[in-house]
Amino acid sequence: MALIDAVAALATPAKGPTFRELINFAQVGKIAARHTVPKLVRCGVLTIARTRRVTYRNRPVAEYALAQRPTEQTAAAGVDLAAALAHWR
Repeated sequence: MALIDAVAALATPAKGPTFRELINFAQVGKIAARHTVPKLVRCGVLTIARTRRVTYRNRPVAEYALAQRPTEQTAAAGVDLAAALAHWR
């Protein structure tokens, strides 16, 4: 949930958070996030919006976004968390 909240807080229409920005904002360990973020992308909670060149890597890094913007009603009900956990296996 911390990673999903971090994407929601950091994403703008022009720029999405990178993996490094996600783990810094969410205060999540790098190894735990390395296993979790690809699973969130695979089950459809997060998407890779675009790629961006950064100074600390030779290759472009992915920018993440929420797959769909949660409404207030679905956010209160724990949007897509059940779907994420169901696809986790």
